Order: sequence, then C-alpha cells, then structure tokens
Amino acid sequence: QVQLVESGGGLVQAGGSLRLSCAASGTIFSINAMGWYRQAPGKQRELVATITSDGSTNYADSVKGRFTISRDNAKNTVYLQMNRLKPEDTSVYYCEADGIMTIEEDGLDAWGQGTLVTVSS
Repeated sequence: QVQLVESGGGLVQAGGSLRLSCAASGTIFSINAMGWYRQAPGKQRELVATITSDGSTNYADSVKGRFTISRDNAKNTVYLQMNRLKPEDTSVYYCEADGIMTIEEDGLDAWGQGTLVTVSS
C-alpha cells in the first residue's frame, strides 16, 4: 500500500515563504509524476504544480515565478517551495502521485491527507 504524507504547512505573513514536503511510503520502484493541488473554502481543487520523473515541470499561472516544485526520486519525495506568498494562496495543499510502480502493482495513484497553508495580510 502506498501512502503520501504532507508536511510543512503553517501560518505565514504575506510575502513570506514556506516549504512543503510530501513523502511517499511503501515498496516503490518508481513514480511517474508528482504534484501539488490546493483547495480553498468554497472553491474547487486546482492544480498548483506538477513534476515528472525526468524533471519536467508545470505550474499554474497564479504561482509561476513564486513557487518551485522539485523531487528527490531516491526518497520518493516531492517538495513545493513557496515564496512571496499571498493571502490568496491560503488553502489546504494536497500532494498527488500517479503512475506508481510497486513491487506488486503498477499504475497506482495516491493522494495525501493535505496540509493547511494560511497566509495572513
């Protein structure tokens, strides 16, 4: 069984920074893509950033130039460096992984439980 656990959320003032981490646990051979999504109250879940196993990245327009996604394949961990945070960034941030290959299965996907990021003005 694959599990994703996020960490690093918290309260920060506008203009500040946070670094989110998400570690995938289990007997994992590889993960195709990992990403971060967020959902604010009253809004639909939206994609923040994704990164493939070869390092190709994609960002939502709202976070380009401010957020950086990275991953450590050896640790099965994805990070989201969040700089120049805005109150509009306040959301629960969820980690996602797809194309997970384990010793027993392939093509799995998984979601973390979420970590809350609150940006004060």
